[in-house]
Amino acid sequence: MPFAFSSLRRQALLTVALLGAQTLFSVQAQTAADSNFPSQSIKILVGFAPGGSSDTVARIMVPKLTELFKQNVVIDNKPGAGGNIATDLLTKATPDGHTIMLGTVGSLSVNQHLNKLNYDPVVDTAALTLCVVFSNVLVVNSASDVKTFDDYLKQARQENSKMSFGSSGIGGGGHLAGELLKIAANLNNQHVAYRGGAPAMNDLLGGVLPSIFSSPTDAVQHIQTGKLRPLATTGAKRLEALPNVPTIAESGYPGFEATNWYAFAAPAKTSPEVIKRLNAALVATLKDPGVVAQLRKLGLEPTPTTPAEASRYIKAESDKWGSVVRKANIKGS
Repeated sequence: MPFAFSSLRRQALLTVALLGAQTLFSVQAQTAADSNFPSQSIKILVGFAPGGSSDTVARIMVPKLTELFKQNVVIDNKPGAGGNIATDLLTKATPDGHTIMLGTVGSLSVNQHLNKLNYDPVVDTAALTLCVVFSNVLVVNSASDVKTFDDYLKQARQENSKMSFGSSGIGGGGHLAGELLKIAANLNNQHVAYRGGAPAMNDLLGGVLPSIFSSPTDAVQHIQTGKLRPLATTGAKRLEALPNVPTIAESGYPGFEATNWYAFAAPAKTSPEVIKRLNAALVATLKDPGVVAQLRKLGLEPTPTTPAEASRYIKAESDKWGSVVRKANIKGS
């Protein structure tokens, strides 16, 4: 009996020792992998179609990020469901830092209030940094008989109004801005969701769609060429790229503010060391004079932050827009 007990004890101690050795080896291997990051190309998921605002921002940043990482950085467009497809892929990606996402207010803060998701973007992603913050701009085709913001309101208040507004998707910044204006101004117009800003803009330019709450990235070039007429912007102050266009707050709705933003995120279990390295490269890129100039030319304000600051901001935005979704009775796709 003592012999059997002694053998069992030795076996148990050996098992514990082996498990400890395996754990130590695993930790050492992970530490080595983290110190060698990045060891391969980095993929940036974008939840909208090529040519749209978030896609444009990512592509502006790619050359500098490639230089800093000394690895290829590639864009992987996964449009659909207001960015949910890309976010779902991010949460399932290997958390080694080689797959990240440029998310939006919709995909990171709003969509969980609109749809039943199999993930929680606040919990199942790790914020890396805010990217850009900007106002949307309400635009119509220059051939439209809508000349001013007041003209727009008059048509949008009509019963069964045909003054619908498009956006890059349900729950996105443009959609939320339009819904806020509907509440504030008692409008009857309807939202038309697209799979990105680019297809919505194509329909506006083609005369299919009456108006868009557009990102300045998509709209400014067409405003400058005279194809679009800007009526108002959605932020607290005028856009630097469109200094002569009044805000909605200036146009009879004091306090109106609907700010849009993009942020970078990684899978939730990405190690602190890799998150630190990703943040450092992204922040350096967002402070690069050439990148800053390109983004500001499009009406976008580079907004680099720490991961903790970005995480707090995303959570606060989720709380804010969740309340708006419930009040406006916005339904998911």
